[in-house]
Amino acid sequence: MTDYKKWTLAKHPSGVPSEDCFALESFTPDAPQEGQVLIKTHYFSLDPGMRGRLSGDSYAAGLKIGDTIESAGIGEIIASGSERFAVGDMVMGGLGWTEAVLHPDRGLQKLDPALFDDKVAMTATIGVLGVPGLTAWFGLQDLGRPQSGETLLVSSAAGPVGATCGQIGKTLGLNVVGMAGGTDKCAYLQGLGFDAVIDYKAEGNLAKAIAAACPDGVDIYFDNVGGEMLDAAILNMKPKGRIVVSGQVSEYNREKPVGMRQTTRFITHRLRMEGLVVYDYAKQFPEAQAAMAAQIRDGKLAYKEDISEGIKDAPSEYAALFAGANFGRRLIKTI
Repeated sequence: MTDYKKWTLAKHPSGVPSEDCFALESFTPDAPQEGQVLIKTHYFSLDPGMRGRLSGDSYAAGLKIGDTIESAGIGEIIASGSERFAVGDMVMGGLGWTEAVLHPDRGLQKLDPALFDDKVAMTATIGVLGVPGLTAWFGLQDLGRPQSGETLLVSSAAGPVGATCGQIGKTLGLNVVGMAGGTDKCAYLQGLGFDAVIDYKAEGNLAKAIAAACPDGVDIYFDNVGGEMLDAAILNMKPKGRIVVSGQVSEYNREKPVGMRQTTRFITHRLRMEGLVVYDYAKQFPEAQAAMAAQIRDGKLAYKEDISEGIKDAPSEYAALFAGANFGRRLIKTI
């Protein structure tokens, strides 16, 4: 069997995960037994939402020292002990930061190459058609309860969740305002059809900037950031506004989270705030993925990928996510 490399957890991080929190290990996988497959990874994702699990329990159990870092991945089956999958099949699942993985034949989705083309790449299954895109789809439509003509405000709007959410909002007839950092990201959002864009790095008073961009107030706030940005949004919510909590990227690495301070508005403006774990909607994934793929092919939903080559850079590329370096879905190409 061939030797491969994988990243494991070397120590639980405090703050932004440094490279010494991870260990690059060589290993030789066992041959698959009955009900197992050996997968050679082609791509895996770097996910800010995984940060909590590196330090302890989060939406799922925390990782233990020595565990392979978990993430979504796409790979090719190179040996099979399964009746469900054959050598050469392309699959998607929780493969992790690894060049290969011995995996049960459950929890994998077989990918049909015929479904992908120059508009919908196979990598979209761990991006716009995977957890980020599905989070936007269900978060906005189920928790946001949008009505045509309402105003949607999105934070981290140039990221894969935020950009997808804003574009879905436009298809639903919403007035969409995005917040992003820097002129390039703001120009990207304008190109996607956002009605207004706020460069939060250029604003001294974010609450006032939101008020200027949303003069009638905000009906739905799709929150990917938390902290001070969440408070600024709350101050601009309309009565009976809805806040969808998708992520809290500004809080993940803080020793003492800022939290939310503008709670009085929930009383005076009868606001609602709810978070989601997208896997709660797992049974509805195929229908949503088909609908989003159709929107991509119709030119109503665009997506951007930020792909780095080589497994060795995964820790540094992961840390860069928390400095706002990513522009689109960040993936590692292993081959």
